[in-house]
Amino acid sequence: MEFLQSRIIRWMLRLLPIVIGGLGGYAYYYFIGCTGGSCPITSNPWSSTAYGIMIGTLFVFGSTKKPQGRTILNKEAD
Repeated sequence: MEFLQSRIIRWMLRLLPIVIGGLGGYAYYYFIGCTGGSCPITSNPWSSTAYGIMIGTLFVFGSTKKPQGRTILNKEAD
């Protein structure tokens, strides 16, 4: 049971930035977006929300690569 709870929490923590990104994209359309239709992203709520979701997804899955080599913090004394 504890294993299932930890997996659910991990997936919720991954989905949270994506949902926040979508809400942020829609909020950007609603409060700032242009009404004339000349702005391709902010004149349509669907595209603005999609861009927000993409930004949220980049926060979650964008930096999964771990740095290689020695860093200053774990540098061994020569």
